[in-house]
Amino acid sequence: MRQMLSIYELKIDKHLYDFINFEVLPDINIDKDIFWKKFSNIINELNPVNQNLLIKRKEIQSSLNDWYKKKIGITVSKNEYEEFLYKIGYLVKEGNNFEVDTDNVDNEISNISGPQLVVPITNARYALNAVNARWGSLYDAIYGTDILGELPNSPEYDHKRGEEVITYSKKHLDKIAPLINANWNEIIKISVENNEVKFYTNDEKFTNIEDKNQIVGIILHQEELRELIIVKNNLHIRIVIDPNHTIGKADPANISDIILESAISTILDCEDSVATVDADDKILAYRNWLGLMKGTLESEFEKNDKKIKRTLNKDFKITTLQGKQRILKSRSLMLIRNVGHLMTTSAILLENGDEIGEGLMDGVITSLIALHDLNKKKENNNSIKGSIYIVKPKMHGPEEVSFTNHFFSKIEEMLNLPINTIKVGIMDEERRTSVNLKECIRAAKSRVAFINTGFLDRTGDEIHTSMHFGPFLPKGDMKKSKWIKAYEKRNVEIGLSCGLQGRAQIGKGMWAMPDLMSDML
Repeated sequence: MRQMLSIYELKIDKHLYDFINFEVLPDINIDKDIFWKKFSNIINELNPVNQNLLIKRKEIQSSLNDWYKKKIGITVSKNEYEEFLYKIGYLVKEGNNFEVDTDNVDNEISNISGPQLVVPITNARYALNAVNARWGSLYDAIYGTDILGELPNSPEYDHKRGEEVITYSKKHLDKIAPLINANWNEIIKISVENNEVKFYTNDEKFTNIEDKNQIVGIILHQEELRELIIVKNNLHIRIVIDPNHTIGKADPANISDIILESAISTILDCEDSVATVDADDKILAYRNWLGLMKGTLESEFEKNDKKIKRTLNKDFKITTLQGKQRILKSRSLMLIRNVGHLMTTSAILLENGDEIGEGLMDGVITSLIALHDLNKKKENNNSIKGSIYIVKPKMHGPEEVSFTNHFFSKIEEMLNLPINTIKVGIMDEERRTSVNLKECIRAAKSRVAFINTGFLDRTGDEIHTSMHFGPFLPKGDMKKSKWIKAYEKRNVEIGLSCGLQGRAQIGKGMWAMPDLMSDML
C-alpha cells in the first residue's frame, strides 16, 4: 500500500512529494509549502472544469451516435449534416481572419525546417541519443543504410563502399554548396588565407564557393583548418578536415567526415510512447526530464562487452572569417509532450479520494522542472529565448484548447513567469479539432508554437466518431482517401493563413521505416 500524505486538500504519493521537495525545488529557490498550496489551488479550481469538458465530449458523442443510427441507409446532404453538427456544438462558427502573435520562439521552431524526433521520456539512453542527434555523420548515414541501393554486406569495413560514400556525399555538396567552375570531388586542399577560404584543384589553382555567405565559420587547430562550417536553409554543415584520417583511399582534401545539422528538435514523450501508470512511473519520467533540463542526465550500459556512459553533448564555438566567435548548439531543442485532458492519475488524489487529471499534474510539474533551464547562465540552454514548450495531444475543439491556454497562464502566475512563457503545440489529431482548426489556433494565438497532423490518431478518431454510420475503408485504402489528403492540406493552409510562418512550426509526416532510407529519399 502506497503512503499518501494529506497536503493542502490533496492526497499526494510520498515518493512524488519527496522527489519534488528534495530534487526539484531546492535549486530554483521555491518554498515547498508555497508550491504545494498553489498547486492545490490550481487543481481544485481547474479539475472540475477539466471534468466538465470530458462530460461535454460524451454528450456530443452520444448525440452523434443517436443521429448516425437514425440515418443508416439514408442519403444525407452536406448542408443537413453541417446543420446538425453546429446544433450540437461539434462545429463552431469561424471568426474573422487573424494572425498569431507568439513571441520569443526559438529558431529551431520559427526559422529552421528540419527533422523532429519523438522519444519516450522514461528511457534515458534513448532520450540522450535523440537530444544528441542535433548533429549526424552523412558518411555514417549513407554507409550504414540502403541509400546506395543495398545495406553493407558485412560488419567488416568495405573500402569500395567507403569510396562510393565519399563520392555520393561530395555530389550532395555540389547541390547545396556549389563551387565556381569546379566540383567537390576535384578539391585536393581547403585552406584559410587572408580571411578567405580557398578550395584548391591543384597546387596553384584554387576556386571559391559560389555564395560566400554560406561560409559561417571555421575551427582551427595550430592555425590549420580542421572544420569548415557552411549553412543552407538555416541548417549547418560541418566539413571535417583531418590529415591523419583516411576512409577507403585517402581523401585528397583530407575530408574525414561531413556532419549535418540533423534532428533540430525532439519531443520528449510522456504520452503515447510510454506507459506511466503509477507514481513511480511518473517520477521516472519527471526525473529524466529534470536531468535533461539541468544538463546532468546520464546513462550507462554495456555494448559489445564494453561499458559505455552517455551524457549530453556540449555546445561548441566556431570562429567567423572576421574573427568573431559564435556558439553552435549541440542539442536538439527539447519539447515535452504531456498527456491530454482525458487521463487521470493515482499519484495525487482529491480529498474525497478521486484521481486528479494527469494532464494537470504534467503541466505544472514539467513546467516547474523547466525552470532549471530558464535559470541557467546562457550556456548549453535548451531555450535561448527563455520559453518552455509543451505539446498537448488529443484536444477536442477550441474550447479545450482555450482551457489549456488558461491552465498554462495559471502555471505562469504560480511560477512567476512572464505571460506566454509556456508555448503550446496543438496536435491536430482529433476530428473536432481538425474541423475547427482555425478557432483552435485562435484560442491560443499568443502561445501556439506548432500544429501537426497524425494519420493514425486522426483515423482512429474518425472511426470512433462515426462508427455507427456504417463500415469504414481498410487502413491501406484510408491513406489514399480524399478526406485524409484534404485533412493534411487544410492543416497547412490554415496554419499559413493564421501567420504561423516565422512564429510556429507546421509538423508534417512521420517516416516509420528507418530501414528504407532509399525509399524515403
